[in-house]
Amino acid sequence: MVRIGLDLDLFNILSQEGGSLSVAEIAAKVGAAPTLTGRILRYLNSVRAIGETSKDHFEANNITRSLSDPGVRGAIYHNSWNVGPIALAFPEFLKKHKYQDITSPTTTAFQLAYNTELPAFLWLQSEPEHYSHFNRYMQAEQQGLQSWMETYPIEEKSHDLEPEQIFFVDIGGGIGHQAVGVKQWIPQIENQIIVQDQEVVIPHAIQQEGVKAMAYDFFQPQPVKGARIYYMRSIIHDWPDEKAVEILKNTMDALGPDSVILIDDRVLPNAGVHWYATVLDMTMMSGLAAQERTEEQWNNLMEKAGLKIQNVWTYRHPYHSILECVPVN
Repeated sequence: MVRIGLDLDLFNILSQEGGSLSVAEIAAKVGAAPTLTGRILRYLNSVRAIGETSKDHFEANNITRSLSDPGVRGAIYHNSWNVGPIALAFPEFLKKHKYQDITSPTTTAFQLAYNTELPAFLWLQSEPEHYSHFNRYMQAEQQGLQSWMETYPIEEKSHDLEPEQIFFVDIGGGIGHQAVGVKQWIPQIENQIIVQDQEVVIPHAIQQEGVKAMAYDFFQPQPVKGARIYYMRSIIHDWPDEKAVEILKNTMDALGPDSVILIDDRVLPNAGVHWYATVLDMTMMSGLAAQERTEEQWNNLMEKAGLKIQNVWTYRHPYHSILECVPVN
């Protein structure tokens, strides 16, 4: 129903009004039948997505204004349009595959839901409107929330760099919010910061002095050698172990003597996991053959890649953490 509200632009209309509107006024603005509009508004008020001032009169509240934000809109569309069909296909997929572990990104409930042989990310890139909603959601996901830089000693890592050494490489970093955030966190840093992503993404990268955008596929050898930090936010949880190891090894081969790999992902406890993390785990499994990992599973994964976790910083609930990884030898 929130998705329908977005389709009708109800939340923007009410947010811009500054006061209450009647059902008839709202129906005229959105071009919908008054009776239908009233029933939709009544429902949205019942879940506090809008406010009701009197009989057949409605107004914006804080949730309404939040739903007017482009990033939140992207999240709603992504979850209803991209994730929703996968959830509906998931029971049938598991039954068909006799409830075995899902290990291939091309054999998941995603392929069943969308009748495709493509893995989810390739399919998304072929569907511009779906992909745009996903990207807006990713850009806004941590907006206004505590940053990992408040907990991880990143400024210490900026000391004693060689003159030409790259400081920070954000692998799969989208349009560069994290890379730009690092530059803003340490504005005095003169060593270069790089954001890497697919060729279709890089033209849309944020323009920031000291931050370079580079097209790169993380299943290929890492071209930037010897940087101080290689950072991956919400990358490894998108892939099953075999693919995750491939990404990690490509990165590990580029490390210099003082390099570290930072994995910004959730580290789940071994028992009593928060419901939101389990929802994400089901989403990762059903659509990507991937998973949210416990500390034990992270250690096992790093061992397969020839890495070890030398420190973990948990910076936000539930379980958002930085894993600092280095080669075993």
